[in-house]
Amino acid sequence: QVPLVESGGGLVQAGGSLRLSCAASGRTFTGYAMGWFRRAPGKEREFVGYTTWSGGTTAYGDSVKGRFTISRDNTRNTVYLQMNNLNPEDTAVYYCAASLRLYPKATMASAYDYWGQGTQVTVSS
Repeated sequence: QVPLVESGGGLVQAGGSLRLSCAASGRTFTGYAMGWFRRAPGKEREFVGYTTWSGGTTAYGDSVKGRFTISRDNTRNTVYLQMNNLNPEDTAVYYCAASLRLYPKATMASAYDYWGQGTQVTVSS
């Protein structure tokens, strides 16, 4: 059973917005930080952003800073990625992930313990 399930992906025109959701499945992630990563065709996985359990700390990759926002609703075991002003370079499969210790650091995929299967986001020009 996949522990995290992403949804909300799709096709959008450049300049548009999408909101991705990531819901826990079969377990809760109390105390876990949640991150978002993406992988575009032919490229390496890229850190998008993360938030701590409390939501008090968030950080974003340089390519999305100022356009994307992460939030979470712990009562629903769900984390969100609001994406605004999308451009074709944002086209990728987006993954959410959960990390208990954020070690060695939040921007590294190896810091995350659980992953979803991903949701496709396609931005047309």
